[in-house]
Amino acid sequence: MLNLPNLLSLARLLSAPLLIIFLINQFYAWALFLFIAASLSDAVDGLLARLLQQRTLLGAYLDPAADKLLSASAYITLAILNILPAWVAVIVVSRDIIICLGLFIFLFTSHGLEIKPSLASKITTIFQFNTVIFGLYFQIKPPWPFLLDFLFTGTAFMTVISGFQYILKGIKIFNQ
Repeated sequence: MLNLPNLLSLARLLSAPLLIIFLINQFYAWALFLFIAASLSDAVDGLLARLLQQRTLLGAYLDPAADKLLSASAYITLAILNILPAWVAVIVVSRDIIICLGLFIFLFTSHGLEIKPSLASKITTIFQFNTVIFGLYFQIKPPWPFLLDFLFTGTAFMTVISGFQYILKGIKIFNQ
């Protein structure tokens, strides 16, 4: 069912190619605006789904898929453009690939699965989104190197922690 929360997730999913185009053409202000709007829509769609009692199975898959595509698009493109370090992009994208592979394993083995992000995962999302936002912002204004170093390290650390949480949780569910 395409309700308002699902439409917001779909819009976020469709914004990824536009983000890449803006970045390739060095329209950093537009890319920053689009990424912030997409990030805010991530918070809003979940809130609306809960408040309006419009949680759907489609939304349970569409929302994280949109997040993963937008994140991977941003990190890969920003690493190619040397705006963010490649090692950070590799960590972020690798975690997302591992999570997606885990989901496919569960789907193909008919295991029941409830997609529910942990606190570490939510903190990871905040770090990852802020890393992209400030990486883009500092293409427009002079950078604060300490802040970027903190965000790179924090993003990598939290991404690894939440990735291990997902792996351990998946193994536990699979072995039941």
